[in-house]
Amino acid sequence: MIRLLPFTAAYAVIYIASNRAAWLGLEPGDLEAQLVFAAVAAPLMFGAATAVQLWLTRRRGALSVPAGADDAAFQAGFYALNGPIEEGFFRGLVQGGLTALWSAPAGFAVGTATYVLYHKLGRWTWADTLSTTLVGVPLGLAYWLLPGPPSLLGISLAHIAATCGFLGPGPYLLKRMHLV
Repeated sequence: MIRLLPFTAAYAVIYIASNRAAWLGLEPGDLEAQLVFAAVAAPLMFGAATAVQLWLTRRRGALSVPAGADDAAFQAGFYALNGPIEEGFFRGLVQGGLTALWSAPAGFAVGTATYVLYHKLGRWTWADTLSTTLVGVPLGLAYWLLPGPPSLLGISLAHIAATCGFLGPGPYLLKRMHLV
C-alpha cells in the first residue's frame, strides 16, 4: 500500500498542474470501445495470468496461496485498488506524458519498461518480474491504440483481472482445482 501513495500523489499533482490533460486518461474515452475491450481482455488476461502462474509455480516449486476464499476475496479487493493506480501512473502519467512530449512509441516503450521493472522492487524473481510484460505490452498498446481519447477505464479493468489471475484468486483456484 505504501508504494501506491507516491503514484497517486504524483498523478494528482500532474493532473491539477496540467489542467486535467486528456493524455492522463482520466476521461472515459470512447466508452463503448473501453467496455468492449475490458469485457474481452479481462477474462483472457485472468486466464493467461493464471496459466503463467501455474507454469512458473511448477518451475520454481512454490506458490503463495490465500488461506481461504475470504482471503482471496480480500486480496482481490486490494488489486481492484492497485490496478487503476498503477495504470494511472505508468500509462497515464509516464506513457501519456511521454507521448505528449515526444512520441507515442517512446511513451509506450518507457511506460511499459518502467511498469515491468517496477515489479522487481517487490523482490519478485526475474521470471515473475518479466512475466508482467505479458500485461504491460497489451495494456500499453490498448492505451495507445483504442479509439477515442486515452482512457484508463478498460486497461484498469483488464489489469485488475490479470493481477487476480497471477496473485491471490488465481493461485487459490489452482490450489482448489488440485493443479498445484
